Amino acid sequence: MWHSFLVARTQPGPRERLLTAAQQLSYQQGVNVGVDALLSAANVARRSLYEHFGGKDGLIAEVLRRAAAEDLDRYRSAIAAAGDDPRKRLLAVFDMLDEVVSAPDFRGCRYLSADLALADPAHPAHAVTREYRQALHELLAPEVKRLGLPRPAHVTDQLMLLIEGTLATGAARHTSRPARDARELAQGILG
Repeated sequence: MWHSFLVARTQPGPRERLLTAAQQLSYQQGVNVGVDALLSAANVARRSLYEHFGGKDGLIAEVLRRAAAEDLDRYRSAIAAAGDDPRKRLLAVFDMLDEVVSAPDFRGCRYLSADLALADPAHPAHAVTREYRQALHELLAPEVKRLGLPRPAHVTDQLMLLIEGTLATGAARHTSRPARDARELAQGILG
């Protein structure tokens, strides 16, 4: 009896199951994945979607927020693992992206995909994608500033362009290694 109580308590609840299913399906199929597919994959009732997220738009925004936190942690880890030299720390981002883009299940940048798929500019997902890009910019900016380059904000913008270009190209041309090319360009930008 006690054992069955513990087993029941360790299984994720409807909110977590919805987030997990939506994070996976929206990446594989895009943010326009059907509500029925999400509910079926999460094994939850439609009511749970509305109770926890107010509807599919809220769920998609929360999935992007959760993915952004995970992705920013991945960037932070790559930067931290590269030591103290700011140039090496910034170039490590492209080494990490090479692994990400080369993975067989890579489907592109979920933030760009969401921005392109969601035509309504007021969709809550757009605010999340803007916040994600701003947070990534703020993560890179101190490293660029430490290099003492002229126009550090411009250099950071260029690195952001290389990152987003790497992710877009990796999705469009699966056999290419765009992160390696982007790393080479970044080396030129960083001096």
